[in-house]
Amino acid sequence: MGVYYATVWPRWSDMDSYRHVNHAQTITLLEEARLQLLYGEGARHGAGMVDGGLVVARLEAVYHAPLFVNGNPFRVALSITRMRVADFTIHQEVHCGPSEDDKVGVVADVTLAPYDLENERPRRLTDAERDFLAGWRSGGD
Repeated sequence: MGVYYATVWPRWSDMDSYRHVNHAQTITLLEEARLQLLYGEGARHGAGMVDGGLVVARLEAVYHAPLFVNGNPFRVALSITRMRVADFTIHQEVHCGPSEDDKVGVVADVTLAPYDLENERPRRLTDAERDFLAGWRSGGD
């Protein structure tokens, strides 16, 4: 597999006074794309990671071009670039439109850690979670 492609739809309210998606809303669109992979695909493969708790440990976003709200969705490519015992990193590339031919506007690397909600502490990835994430592994360490 290697790369998962999500489609996210910006809302009119995501637009700032410069008529492009502002930073905070871009981070929300990145989250929506991750949820499609981790919750949607994960649940289909018996590894619904969001159900057990998952926290963002680190997020870095680099902007290459503005994302405009123009009635079209954005294509987001996601792949796992790092997996450790208790966290993993997802690389995300947001295209400025719905096609792979649309230029990449935002590149983000997000490190997520599974979290035990009941005991209020980080936890290790389960075997099912590791197997699921390995299917979306692409490059990295």
